[in-house]
Amino acid sequence: MTTPQDEPRNPDWVTPGGPPQAPPTPGPGAAAPPPAWSPAPVPPAWSPAPVPPADGAVPPAAPGGSSWGAPTAPPSSWGAPAAPQGPTAWGGPPAPPPPGYASGPYGSPMPGVWRPPALQPGIIPLRPLGLGEILDGGVRAIRANPTVMFGLSAAVVTAAVTLSALVTWYLSGLLVGTFSGVFGSLEGADGQVLADLDRQLGGSVASLASTPITSVATTILTGLLVISVSRSVLGRTITVREVARSGRVWWVLGFTVGLVVVELVVVGAWVGLLIWLISQQMNGAAVAVGLIGGAAVIVGAFWLSVRVLLITPALMLEGKGFWTTVRRAWRLTRGSFWRLLGIYLLVSILTGILTQIVVTPFAIVAGIVGGTAGTTTGPALAITSVGQIIALTATITYSSAVVALLYIDVRMRREGLDVELGRAASAEQDVTA
Repeated sequence: MTTPQDEPRNPDWVTPGGPPQAPPTPGPGAAAPPPAWSPAPVPPAWSPAPVPPADGAVPPAAPGGSSWGAPTAPPSSWGAPAAPQGPTAWGGPPAPPPPGYASGPYGSPMPGVWRPPALQPGIIPLRPLGLGEILDGGVRAIRANPTVMFGLSAAVVTAAVTLSALVTWYLSGLLVGTFSGVFGSLEGADGQVLADLDRQLGGSVASLASTPITSVATTILTGLLVISVSRSVLGRTITVREVARSGRVWWVLGFTVGLVVVELVVVGAWVGLLIWLISQQMNGAAVAVGLIGGAAVIVGAFWLSVRVLLITPALMLEGKGFWTTVRRAWRLTRGSFWRLLGIYLLVSILTGILTQIVVTPFAIVAGIVGGTAGTTTGPALAITSVGQIIALTATITYSSAVVALLYIDVRMRREGLDVELGRAASAEQDVTA
């Protein structure tokens, strides 16, 4: 008679990752267990689970009453997979998850974690957007409400460019002979050269003086178009009259004017310091200030343009106070600076290329028509104005839509705005149903 200590121990399932235990040696006269049913070492946690018999039969017990060769069910806490449901074989690949399942690391599906597809009542899906979706959304915003996006833009741009051309033509006539009189005292100055210089400088000063007109119109138009884009995100449309009623656009204009004043003060201080150093014959310091200061001005301009990029849509869409909205929009760009900078630069490059493609043919024709009189004559200004109207209408419309989508995307990423927009869209669908 044997004691419990003398009985052979049934290894069953060894500890995951531990060494497998050898089966006991059968006694004399006892048949060896079938080799097909000998216990295999438990695989590591990252390897597939052991494959059971294909027909589901239970292996026969070993003669002599020894049951060491019959694998028993593992404890539930070991993480063994449950019995498969349906036709899926044990060793076959897992069935693909249904649409809407989330993905695990490296894009692998995560069964059991289901997410509904993103709601898209309008031009974009209500979830954080990718680069392609933002660029495509700008075009979709124009197509969703062309009356406002193109009609209002064309009207405002046409009025601004026409007024700017009239101011340029009038000022260039007033400035005729001004610069030739200034440089006429130079010894050996050629009369024809002075006349050409006077015409070029007069036209440049006149064009520069009329720039604020188009800048103000662009600022106002950008703010108004943001409202149309925000409605298109929810699948709604808005009329020109409803857009024009927004009084918050004057906040956008005031902020833009104040920002331009700050930039002019900084640039003026740098140029003034440079001129003073040159007048004092401090050439080394002047070179250093010119290079370092110029680089600082350029970097600062890029940095400031990104940090204030979302202020215009925030002022137009949020119903809070002026400074509260400005501070909040400033904070929204934290953590998204490089992404906003990259997309904004890409859009600026695309719109710049489009502008040159449109404007260059008109400029060539205007130069031919103007001849020696330059491009500040009436016919030449009319021709260039047509090109500017077409280019500005297209570029301002698209860039405004992209800025509005960037604002919405950042808020969806940081504040869960997509959830609120989804609720609003679902509620509207329930009401209309």
